[in-house]
Amino acid sequence: MIESLQNTKVKNWIKLKRKKDRIKSQSFLIEGEHLIEEAIHSDWIVKEIIVDESYESELLHPIKEPITKVASKVFSAISNTESPQGIMAEMQMKQFTYPSNMKRILILDAIQDPGNVGTMIRTADAFSFDAIIIGTGTVDVYNEKVIRASQGSLFHLPILSGELAEWIPRLKQDNFSIWATALKDATSLPELSPPEKVAVIFGNEGSGVDKELLALSDERVFIPITGKAESLNVSIASSIVMYNLRQ
Repeated sequence: MIESLQNTKVKNWIKLKRKKDRIKSQSFLIEGEHLIEEAIHSDWIVKEIIVDESYESELLHPIKEPITKVASKVFSAISNTESPQGIMAEMQMKQFTYPSNMKRILILDAIQDPGNVGTMIRTADAFSFDAIIIGTGTVDVYNEKVIRASQGSLFHLPILSGELAEWIPRLKQDNFSIWATALKDATSLPELSPPEKVAVIFGNEGSGVDKELLALSDERVFIPITGKAESLNVSIASSIVMYNLRQ
C-alpha cells in the first residue's frame, strides 16, 4: 500500500489534474465505479486501478488490470470529487483514425463548458452518432468534469480533433452535408429533412459558430422557440437536433 504523498506514482497521478501533464503522459484519470466499469468493458487501455485502503467491492474481483491500494489521505489528494467513491483508474489516451461508413457526426466549435461537452458526448452516444470532432478552443475532453458528465460515453465512440476549417472540406469530399446552428439566415429544424450523411456544428456558448465555419456550411439551422426564453443551452439544443437526426 502507498502511504506517502511523496511517492513518485502519487506525484504523477496528481499531475494528471493539469491538461499539459495529461498531454505529456498521454494518460488521464477517471473516478467512480460506473466509469471504471465502462472503461473495463471498452477497448480502451486501463493502465492501473487505484483504490482507497478502505474500499471493498465485488467490482474488484474480476479485474485483471493492476490494482494499487493507497492510504485515504493519498486517495483524497489524487481525487477530483468532494465525496470520493474510493476507486479510480489511470487510463491511456486513445488515438482514433477517421472511421469509414459514418453517417452522423457531431462537431464542437470552441465549446468551453466541460458539463456541456460531456453531456453532448453522452447524447451523441445515446442517439447513435458515429463520431465527434472537437475543434480548437473546445475544452479538453479528458477534463475530469467532461468525463463525469459523459457518464462513460467517452469510451463508446470515436472522438477526433483538429482545425474545423480543415475537417469540413474533408467531410464534404466524403459526401457529408454540413449543418451549422445559427439564429440568422437559418432554416427551422422541422422544415428540414435529414440527409443521408450529415455533420452538425455547434458553437461557443457566447458567440456561436465561427463565421468562417458558417460560410463553409451547406445549411444553417435553428430550433424554433415558442416560449419567452431567448435561447437554449448548447447541450440542450444539440440534444434536440441529434434526436431529430437519429437513425
